[in-house]
Amino acid sequence: MKKKISLLVITSLLAIASAASAGNKAESFSISPVIGGYTYDGRQHLDTNLVYGARAGYNFTKELGVEALFDFVATEPTKASGDVNMYRYGGELLYHFFPDNKLVPYIAAGYAGLNFEGDVDDRRTRGAFDYGIGAKYFLNDNFALRTDIRHLIYKFDRSNSNLEYTIGAYIPFGGVTQAAKPVEPPPEPAPAPVAEPVAAPAPVAPADSDKDGVVDPLDKCPGTPAGVKVDSDGCPIDSDKDGVPDYLDKCPGTPVGVKVDAEGCPPQKAATGERFCSKPAVLEIHFDFDKSDIKPMYHDELKTVGDFLMYFPNAKGEISGHTDSIGSNKYNQKLSERRAVSVEKYISSTFGINPGRITTKGYGETKPVASNKTKADRAKNRRIEANFTCE
Repeated sequence: MKKKISLLVITSLLAIASAASAGNKAESFSISPVIGGYTYDGRQHLDTNLVYGARAGYNFTKELGVEALFDFVATEPTKASGDVNMYRYGGELLYHFFPDNKLVPYIAAGYAGLNFEGDVDDRRTRGAFDYGIGAKYFLNDNFALRTDIRHLIYKFDRSNSNLEYTIGAYIPFGGVTQAAKPVEPPPEPAPAPVAEPVAAPAPVAPADSDKDGVVDPLDKCPGTPAGVKVDSDGCPIDSDKDGVPDYLDKCPGTPVGVKVDAEGCPPQKAATGERFCSKPAVLEIHFDFDKSDIKPMYHDELKTVGDFLMYFPNAKGEISGHTDSIGSNKYNQKLSERRAVSVEKYISSTFGINPGRITTKGYGETKPVASNKTKADRAKNRRIEANFTCE
């Protein structure tokens, strides 16, 4: 009999469910078949068993509703033979949160009568107070899944605490659906006055005095020599951003940040004519947790360092790897070394730099730049630091 009832409930849920969704409605009625478990106070010496029940409800508003309830439990004593049947009937007050959502949680409290039949000494009806929580998950306007947990308190020779936990279907009907506010059409515009046609003056093209393709009102660099390539503002192109335009730059491709002279070239050593850098190239990039892979977002910064090392063949430096404090010291030491080697290999293979010019070292978690107490601080500590100089 229990298997047949369980099969009937499951079949009902599958037959009614569909893909639409809705929320809790005001002024709606409902019925709910439920099934679950019922656990007695240990002092009652009764087995936990299945509970079968039904609910009939009414919502005064989307949030506030009531339900009449009926439950049946067939159990057995744990210290004797025989059968005991329990019947529960009463009502509950429910308050729903987020009633317009597909998932609608709620709290409940109520009062019911308990009757025990079978191998029990006292068959008088007992009053039981209950409270608990539940949730409805709406699959469409006319069907939702529900689950509930209730704590029951009543006196039977002594004060007893029972626990009931159920799943089931919630089938509403009727109710008020809030109508969408109609969209008022915009007022029709007043007819425009008919104007007498006026002959338009012939357009006059703005002048471009330096013939660079940018008209004078928009030209921020007037007087550009003829034939010099300019940007949209009319200014000569400066590809390496060293402050010297390309048509005057005798050392194109200078790395970013390197000081240059009026011809766009870095200073040179008097004896050898070798370029030297007046400013070191620094690098700081960060990693995901437990990773040594280089993120694409740092490729531009790595290119700046690669250009620097290619431009200054005597430049060299150390790449140091660091981690946050999650994990063992030994593991973090190895992880910091992998991060340093990953960056060194990227620079060497991508820009053709001799690996002998770059040293790598892992410091594990020994040199944090933040406290490691928060997620953001730990992200700051998962880093690479590098400093390349020409000496």
